[in-house]
Amino acid sequence: MRLVPLLFLGMTSAAALAQGSAAPFTVGGRGFGTLQEAVTAIGDGDGTIRIAPGTYRECAVQTAGRIAYVAADPGKTIFTRIACEGKAALVLRGRGAQVQGIVFSHIEVGDGNGAGIRIEKGPLSVSNAMFLDSQSGILSADDPNGTVSVDHSTFSGLGHDPTGTGAHGIYMGRYRSLRVTACRFERGQGGHYVKTRAPYVEVLDSSFDDSQGHMTNYMIDLSNGAKGRIAGNEFVFGRDKDNHSTLITVAPEGAKNDSSGLAVENNRARLAPGAGFNPVFVGNWAGEPLVIRGNVLGPGITSTARKW
Repeated sequence: MRLVPLLFLGMTSAAALAQGSAAPFTVGGRGFGTLQEAVTAIGDGDGTIRIAPGTYRECAVQTAGRIAYVAADPGKTIFTRIACEGKAALVLRGRGAQVQGIVFSHIEVGDGNGAGIRIEKGPLSVSNAMFLDSQSGILSADDPNGTVSVDHSTFSGLGHDPTGTGAHGIYMGRYRSLRVTACRFERGQGGHYVKTRAPYVEVLDSSFDDSQGHMTNYMIDLSNGAKGRIAGNEFVFGRDKDNHSTLITVAPEGAKNDSSGLAVENNRARLAPGAGFNPVFVGNWAGEPLVIRGNVLGPGITSTARKW
């Protein structure tokens, strides 16, 4: 799996860059001193914001338009320690958004759900991004017509919520679908690595390494059930768990979505050294027929069990 390289640069002043030879944020060749100014300039149109390398204590709210947020040098554009509206570095409720090559780190807010990206409306596509040492990585509101896809991105050191109400690597509310491909989840600090209420889910060719996790819960939590496919993933089940019963759950909070035919196939899972548990790979609270096949499970892991 191709991971985005991470290089922390010295703190960059957007205003200072704007006075230099190149502004930090450009839209169609026009430079802006802050990210919010660039977002506002696009308005309800379609546009791409190209972001220069640097570490920015900035955030932005998108209320209209379709915007692509693109790092000029992937892995070297970092947004850190600032959240707009007490939510996230990027708060998105326009007609759609793309995020490419950006690093989000150390995003924390008072209610425990600080995120790199808060998606509240419309489709979202994320690629080659990193979400590091924050409360949440990507957090959504509800949009039954919205879709979210995340590709070749890393989620590390997430889930720490001092309020105890729960933060996660990815949390999807009632969106139409969630697709996660070729991503890495590691070193969780609480909560679930992926938690979703979407009725259709795909998690493909990704890795979940909980060997350095702390007080973590499920690897993938389909809270209300879902159709779709979980395939080709690698799971390492850690030894420091808040909940050590199950790796993948289906409808533990009530079967509000149809899960019949959900395919969990061709995955690999094992216990980390020192993890003395006997978890279930797929816990089925929905009671519907699932397709569970071709998974390679290490000693101590049971393939599936009906839950109540």
